[in-house]
Amino acid sequence: MIRDRAARLQMKQTPDRTQEKNDAAPDIVVITGLSGSGMSSATNAFEDLGYFCVDNLPITMLPTFARLVTADRSEKGIERAALVIDIREGTFLADFGKQLAALRAAGLAVYVLFLEASDDVLQHRFSETRRPHPAEKGQGLLQAISAERAAMSRVRSLADQIIDTSEHTVHTLRGHLLERFSPDRRGGPMRVQVLSFGHKYGNPGDLELLFDVRHLPNPHFIPELRPLSGHDKRVVKYLREQPEVEETLSRFTDLLDYLLPQYKREGKSYVTVGIGCTGGRHRSVMVANALGRRLRRAGFDAHVVHRDVRKSNRRK
Repeated sequence: MIRDRAARLQMKQTPDRTQEKNDAAPDIVVITGLSGSGMSSATNAFEDLGYFCVDNLPITMLPTFARLVTADRSEKGIERAALVIDIREGTFLADFGKQLAALRAAGLAVYVLFLEASDDVLQHRFSETRRPHPAEKGQGLLQAISAERAAMSRVRSLADQIIDTSEHTVHTLRGHLLERFSPDRRGGPMRVQVLSFGHKYGNPGDLELLFDVRHLPNPHFIPELRPLSGHDKRVVKYLREQPEVEETLSRFTDLLDYLLPQYKREGKSYVTVGIGCTGGRHRSVMVANALGRRLRRAGFDAHVVHRDVRKSNRRK
């Protein structure tokens, strides 16, 4: 999911800068990152939001383009723009920090979005598309990816938000960007995603808060409940009958009732809450569903996603 980029800890996705007002759409979004990380998909999402999109704009042209955005604002021309800047810039990448500072000094709200993914995922994506990596110089794909990471490290350090797309599909990445950058969400209720998952498949990287429910009684050890999921009314009934489940839900709800308004006061508009059990099939699913309902009743724009419920069903 919400802290400054310097306090990312071990998260795969960094939150927005606290000094930016997240409900306001930026004048210019710079889409950058690693090849194969989803920059094209991100560009399509910004086009859907009404941004004027330019792919591979030379960094040296940034000041000229910025004047067009500023000049056209009163004429209802280019109000918002999204620009893709990537490894194709070559040696001009060294000028990115200076150009970014100049744009902000001119009064423009510029937001830098950096996309990346794990080496394994990037290798798989390039293998699927059979496209050459732009940094490939005959040394092999993995070495090209490593070289690009090094070349883009300075740009990455200047990003307002870093998204690891390893676990994103085209659709989930698009949904995240639409929720974050839609100007129509200005002043709307805080968006809360409650994400259930199984610890044995790895912790999600894009969480603001993580609640572990492995202390609750496990339906996996009840033979008639094992093949079911936390959506099933029989599993729900079993868990509801356990006093520690209601106590846990009440305490989680009380904590979120306190924390979420504090996050919103700091300008945050999107928070992801992880609910983890062992396999992501029973306890975390039931608790996430119940927590989502409670948050909606409390007035939050909450939706629930279950990452591993089907995965757990396939793996015996």
